[in-house]
Amino acid sequence: MAATRTNEAFPATANPKYDRLSELKAFDETKAGVKGLVDAGITEIPRIFHHSPDSLEENYFVPGDPQELSIPVIDFEGLRKDLIQREEIVNKVRVASETRGFFQVVNHGIPESVLEEMLAGVKRFHEQDSEVKKEFYSRDHSKPVTYFSNFDLFSAPAAAWVDTVYCVTAPNPPKPEELPLACRDILLEYSKQVMKLGILLCELLSEALGLNPNYLKEIDCAESVAVLCHYYPTCPEPKLTKGSPKHSDSGFLTVLLQDHIGGLQVLHQNNWIDVKPVQGALIVNIADLLQLISNDRLKSVEHRVLSNREQSRVSVACFFRSDFYSSRAYGPIKELLTEDNPPKYRDTTMQEYVLYFAQKGLDGTSALMHFKL
Repeated sequence: MAATRTNEAFPATANPKYDRLSELKAFDETKAGVKGLVDAGITEIPRIFHHSPDSLEENYFVPGDPQELSIPVIDFEGLRKDLIQREEIVNKVRVASETRGFFQVVNHGIPESVLEEMLAGVKRFHEQDSEVKKEFYSRDHSKPVTYFSNFDLFSAPAAAWVDTVYCVTAPNPPKPEELPLACRDILLEYSKQVMKLGILLCELLSEALGLNPNYLKEIDCAESVAVLCHYYPTCPEPKLTKGSPKHSDSGFLTVLLQDHIGGLQVLHQNNWIDVKPVQGALIVNIADLLQLISNDRLKSVEHRVLSNREQSRVSVACFFRSDFYSSRAYGPIKELLTEDNPPKYRDTTMQEYVLYFAQKGLDGTSALMHFKL
C-alpha cells in the first residue's frame, strides 16, 4: 500500500509523460496562487506540490528535557532602563543565537493591536476576490509590490503550499498608492515599527559578540527591510507537501510575526521542534549572512512550515539586509578572528548572496556552503 502511494505522489519517475514544466507554467499563468486551487474545490493536490519522502519525514523531538522542546522566550521589559537587566537580556540573546538560532521576544515595543491588524491585513489581501489580487501578480521583484506563489517555483524540487505578497519597505518604501488597499496603512505602520526593533536587535547582537553596540548597524545590517506576507491555505493532502520546505534565511536577521495556528518548526540536534505561538510575541532568527560575518559563532538554523487541513495560516517575515545594490563586502568580522579561529568564509556582497540564494531556491541545502573557504 505504501509503495503504491509513493508512486502516486512522485509520478515524475513513474510516468515518463509527466511534463512538470508545463504544469508549473499552467499554474503560474492562473495568477490565482494556491488559494485559487483551494477555491476551485480540489481534493487532491497537483503533482508539482509533491515533496520527496526525505523532506516529508516527521522527525519530532524525542521526549526529554522540557527546555529542549521549545524555543526560548526573552522578555525585553526594562531593557533600556536597567543596565543589569540589559546585560541579562544580552546574555540570553547570545545563548539563544549561538545554540538555537531562534528565540521569541515579548515586550518588544510594538503594540499588540498593530500585530493583530498586520495579520488581519494580510488575511484580507489573500482572501479577497482573485481578480483584485491578479493586478499585483508578478515575478518581477523590481516592482514596488508583487504577489506570487513560490519565488523559486521554476527552480525548487517541489512547489510549496503558500502564496506571498512581497515589498521592500526600507530604506525607500513604496508610495502608499502602490500598496494593496487591503493592507496599505498597516503595512506602512508595521514596517516602521519593526525597523526600530531590528535596529535594537542589532545593538543587542553586537554586544553579544563583544562589539560596540552600533557595530552591526554601522555596517548596514538593518539598512533594508524586505517584507514577505505569507498565506498558507488549508491543504487537502498535507502529508504530501509543505507550507515551506527546510531552509535557512538569506540576509542578516529575520523578525517573524505568526498567527495562532502554528506550523513553524525549527531543526535542533536533528529533530524538528514546534515554535508554539505566544500571545504578543515576535520570533527572531539569525540569518545566513550573520552566521557568515560571525564566523559561525551565531547560527542560521534550518526551519520549515507544515501544511494543515483544518485552518489557513498567516505570517509576516521581515528580512533585514543591507541595500541590494551596495558594493560593501561582507566577510568574517576581523575582531572575532584569532589564530585558532581563522576565517571560514570568503567575502561576498548582499547582491551576490541574494542572487545565489534565489537561483538555488529552497532545495534543502544551505547557501552558506557556496561561500565556505
